[in-house]
Amino acid sequence: MPSPTSASVRRDDDAGPGPAFSPLYQQIKGLLTRSLQAGEWRPGEAIPSEMELAARYRVSQGTVRKAIDELAAENLLVRRQGKGTFVATHAEETIQFRFLRLMPHEPGVGNPTERRVLDCRRLRAPADVARVLQLKAGDAAVQVKRLLLVTGKPVVLDDIWLPGAAFKGLSAERLAEYRGPLYGLFESEFGVRMIRAEEKLRAVNADEGTAALLQVAPGSALLSVERLSFTYDDRPVEWRRGLYDTSRHHYRNELS
Repeated sequence: MPSPTSASVRRDDDAGPGPAFSPLYQQIKGLLTRSLQAGEWRPGEAIPSEMELAARYRVSQGTVRKAIDELAAENLLVRRQGKGTFVATHAEETIQFRFLRLMPHEPGVGNPTERRVLDCRRLRAPADVARVLQLKAGDAAVQVKRLLLVTGKPVVLDDIWLPGAAFKGLSAERLAEYRGPLYGLFESEFGVRMIRAEEKLRAVNADEGTAALLQVAPGSALLSVERLSFTYDDRPVEWRRGLYDTSRHHYRNELS
């Protein structure tokens, strides 16, 4: 009887007519992603070698390598020369700023940042939040408001909404104590890994409350960045609405 891990995989030597299949490496990629989602390998841990995975799934090492290449390109895995392949973590220097696109206008200028938590509360999800995060009516949500300061000056005002069930115990004190990136905290303390995000950008004017927090004049032009972040299985786990003062910084994206 075939093992559960190999039952859904069409082997390299399978032949003969039949229904259309997805490419074999995509099937292996799906199985690896399922293992990541189930926590078989935790962030920062090494996954089995290509040879071990090839034996496990009864496919060639080349097929496994192609699947791993795609997961590495998607920042789910990280290859380390001479050490192996590891589950990516938001603590990785190359990944932790993946979702922060704020850059100074002047090239070569440093970007020392400070995060200041303004509020963190647990409440019933408003209708718009419940809809976006796919929560049921009456479900709990966590709202976090914070400032991002660069060289001591407020630059970003964030209004962050999270599903309450996934973030039990999150508090302003815990956020203030944590020194790494916010997504690193979500990953290490709550087991929630942000895989990808969708963003909407538009220009807005600062109201009086926002202007006071960002230390700009009321009516000043701001960049509004609305981000919906997803974990495995395209499940939304964060809705963030950020207001950016772009007088000294710009939002930089790379298109390929």
